[in-house]
Amino acid sequence: MKAFKLLLVIAMMILCVLQLSAAGNEWLTNFEQAKKVAAEKKIPILLQFSGSDWCVWCQKLKKEVFSQKKFKDYVKDKFVLLFIDFPRAGNQSMEERQLNSALSQYYNIMGFPTILILDANGKELGRTGYIYGGPDEFIKFLSRFTTKK
Repeated sequence: MKAFKLLLVIAMMILCVLQLSAAGNEWLTNFEQAKKVAAEKKIPILLQFSGSDWCVWCQKLKKEVFSQKKFKDYVKDKFVLLFIDFPRAGNQSMEERQLNSALSQYYNIMGFPTILILDANGKELGRTGYIYGGPDEFIKFLSRFTTKK
C-alpha cells in the first residue's frame, strides 16, 4: 500500500512539472508580469493586441499561426507571450479593461490585430499586424528580434 501511495505522489509531481513546463508557452495577460519575466530571461516580449471574439483577422492569426506547433516551438525560449484582449463579451474585470485600454493608448494601437515586439522595459522594437503565409512567414518576421537561435 505504501508503494502505491508513493507511486501516486510521484505521478502527481510529474504531472505538475509537465504542466509548469507547458505553461512556458502560454500567453500572459499582465504587462508588468511580462516585463519581469522578459528581464529575468533576457528575451523580448511578443505583445498581441486582439479582439478575440469579434475580430476576424485576429481569429485567423490565432488559427493559422499562434495555435500551430511550429510557432509554439519557435517562440518557446525566445519570447515572452503577452495577450491584451478587447472582447465585446463582458468577460473582463473593469480593472483589466482599463489597463488594456491604457496600454493600447500608450502604444497608439489603431486596429486589430496589432503585434508589437518589446524589450523588457517596454520599448517598442517592431510592429506588425496579420501576416499572410502561416507560421513560416510570421517566424521570418520574429527572427529579426531574437538572439537565441
